[in-house]
Amino acid sequence: MLTLALAGKPNAGKSTFYTAATMADVDVGNYPFTTIDANRGVSHVRTDCPCLDRDERCGGDNCRDGKRYVPVELIDVAGLVPGAHEGRGLGNQFLDELTNADVILNVVDAAGGTDAEGEPVEVGEHDPVEDVNFIEEEMDLWLASIVDRNWESIERQSRSPDFALDESLVDLLAGVGASELDVARTLRSLEYPEDPIAWTDEDRKTLAREIRERTKPIVVVANKADIAPEGNVERLREAADIVVPATADGELALRNAAQAGIVDYDPGDADFDIVGDVSDQQRKGLARIREVMADHGGTGVQAAMDTAVYDLLDHITAYPVQNDTRWTDGQGNVLPDAHLLPRGSTPTDLAYAVHSDIGDGYTHAVDARAERRVSDEAELEEGAVIKIVSDE
Repeated sequence: MLTLALAGKPNAGKSTFYTAATMADVDVGNYPFTTIDANRGVSHVRTDCPCLDRDERCGGDNCRDGKRYVPVELIDVAGLVPGAHEGRGLGNQFLDELTNADVILNVVDAAGGTDAEGEPVEVGEHDPVEDVNFIEEEMDLWLASIVDRNWESIERQSRSPDFALDESLVDLLAGVGASELDVARTLRSLEYPEDPIAWTDEDRKTLAREIRERTKPIVVVANKADIAPEGNVERLREAADIVVPATADGELALRNAAQAGIVDYDPGDADFDIVGDVSDQQRKGLARIREVMADHGGTGVQAAMDTAVYDLLDHITAYPVQNDTRWTDGQGNVLPDAHLLPRGSTPTDLAYAVHSDIGDGYTHAVDARAERRVSDEAELEEGAVIKIVSDE
């Protein structure tokens, strides 16, 4: 399961985002360090279900009339403050929680209503652009400190006749989620001394920054967009590559209202319908949420996660089935499972994603959409429905 981590300064709305996305009970407060230990839960990314191409809908918990919700892990990390990489505000502990994340959602207070420490100020008083750069810098410096602490070991290893820098770096950086491919690509993109003893602090910082960019890409969530001063969201878009305007408060209100039968709403919808009795005050509150949804195409919470997985990580959704005619499993359930895979994945990759034994026993695959056998090396497309034939 892919892991998305919520990072940002205190009081930016991370815990509200987490609650809205998981509907789990967590402490939410208007003061720094409401969260101390990381919250972990299951959320979902949304895509079109292949059942839309058939007369029969899935009917499962994760498909709502063709809106397919695929599970991902979501982590809510406690707020970071300037100097976090040096341990300030328990920063090292909080940064360590990001180690296994595949992508970071940097939740920024787009309204500028909290200062750099997360303390409340007047809306518009703080520049949210500063919070974009600060999170990247703290993560880069944190990773650089890990490299620095272990560089003496690299230098000792370099005296061995069979020393290979890339292998040593893989051993060093595997704990922060860097693969052999990440390290190889990073080294190819850098100019550096052949002898590790000759590396400077700047060389190691550059290595750390490049590794972080490859292993911990960032989507900026411009939270509180509903109360942000005019121009703030646009300035954030100029400061970061990927920015998604959001109102976590609005999403949480809609999720609670949907559970109460007051509105008809699915996460990621661009609008909602009022279907229950509401007070005048509730109607006004829902009207305000509808206004910001009209401006941004939704509350942004679902869009932020979808953007992280499908756009930034460039993943696709593939559906393994046992019956390639009816698109069912052995119990007759239509499209019961969905797997997120990197673009370029093959039927063999899908087999291993289902289970290692299935992958080991893989013989061939059938494209249920095209009703034909496919090459083992064929690249799967979004929404692929595949029958895996295995000896296991």
